[in-house]
Amino acid sequence: MGDVVSLGSINVDKIHHVSDAEITDLRDQYGWFPDRGQTVQIRDLPTDFVADPGSIRQGGKGANQAVAAAKAGAETEMLGKVGPDGREFGVRSRLTEVGVGVTRIGTASEPTGTAHVFVGQKGDNRIIVRPGANSAIDSAYIREQYDTIRSAECLLLQNEIPIEPVVALLSELAADEDRPTVVLDPAPADGIEELLGCDAVDYLTPNENEYRALQSSLGAFDGVLVRKRGADDVIVEAERRFTVTPPTVKAIDTTGAGDVLNGFLAAQLAAGASLQEAIEIGTIAGSLSTRETGARRGIPTLEDVRTYRASEDVTR
Repeated sequence: MGDVVSLGSINVDKIHHVSDAEITDLRDQYGWFPDRGQTVQIRDLPTDFVADPGSIRQGGKGANQAVAAAKAGAETEMLGKVGPDGREFGVRSRLTEVGVGVTRIGTASEPTGTAHVFVGQKGDNRIIVRPGANSAIDSAYIREQYDTIRSAECLLLQNEIPIEPVVALLSELAADEDRPTVVLDPAPADGIEELLGCDAVDYLTPNENEYRALQSSLGAFDGVLVRKRGADDVIVEAERRFTVTPPTVKAIDTTGAGDVLNGFLAAQLAAGASLQEAIEIGTIAGSLSTRETGARRGIPTLEDVRTYRASEDVTR
């Protein structure tokens, strides 16, 4: 398969399994507490915000999508930054284990980014991100990585790193005839509007919360819109509008399912698959990933997806 580069966030996920009543209490106490399926960024959390997490795992949308692309068979490079504590959490080694290139990951003075992931009784999730080292990704760092980005078949972007250097990168890529295909996941949606009018963005992949938040700004986007809708049909608005129905699985934890779809989508596009094929493969992969807890633990391989697809009827 062709090369995929993910430029984005690398986090340590702190997982909290909570009841509906606990979610209600948190929403009553903190007006900024996220809705179901929503990601918000908060730089400074109250010291008494939550108790110790039930578990700690690897995460970050950028890293999750890189792992998914690698498990989908693509040669994948991760670009981003971790803190001096990165070795303590095994950030680079965990990525290397699944075949993601890590030699260009930088080290910042800030701690590695963290995400509090609240998993509800039905497997739905709410995510609060503290950027940490992710906020140290600047134009100088991205400029150093330009040749790597330019040589990729597909570039994965999210919105958990500073937006200004990403705008500058996309402006430069728009004038480059040999640029990669760009897939933008507008998560979280706050402040992403500036990227929607960038000519270099080819695919936009919001979930339903992000789609609603961006509805008034979508007129500026001129590419393919892929609406991720959980267990409901994925809606693809391109030259030919179509939908893909995800398989029915028993979801334990939906955290990272959208990241899995993005990673598989990028890997398939890089390999020359049709858009329909790429979306179908990505949709199955995202659904299968929800059968395990955590953003990465349940990510299937491409062979897993093909085996499942051969045994199930995927309705278009």
